[in-house]
Amino acid sequence: MKIQNKSALLISILIPLAVGSVSALFSGNMSSYAVLNKPALSPPGFIFPIVWTLLYILMGISSYIVYSSNSANKSKALLVYAIQLFFNFCWSIIFFGMGLYLFAFIWLIALILIIMIMIWQFYSISPLAAYLQIPYLIWCIFAAYLNFSIFIMN
Repeated sequence: MKIQNKSALLISILIPLAVGSVSALFSGNMSSYAVLNKPALSPPGFIFPIVWTLLYILMGISSYIVYSSNSANKSKALLVYAIQLFFNFCWSIIFFGMGLYLFAFIWLIALILIIMIMIWQFYSISPLAAYLQIPYLIWCIFAAYLNFSIFIMN
């Protein structure tokens, strides 16, 4: 991957980081997670910001690759990327801020489907851009397991 525009790469990375940060601010007190009944595979709370930061960086790099391409499909792919960022933004507000665990799970399933569409569209433009999104998809599937388990257990 040749970096053609360092400013565009930086902005591409900052966008998902900002989305995640603002969503966390709107989500309210995420310390409520500590008192929830959680499934056995639930990681400690300090893991989440580390993982999400890495995932947002990968998202940004991936979106930069698509943005920098000459593909006629890049606008459509970046629109799907923006839609999944919106769904991502809303999920933590629904889960942490509102405590609507079942609705958050349904929202997360929709997000996973959108991520899969995004990966498919990114792949047609750049396989590398698609591959960089796979950890995000896996993490969201794991998050769906956690979300549903928390809904059942609480």
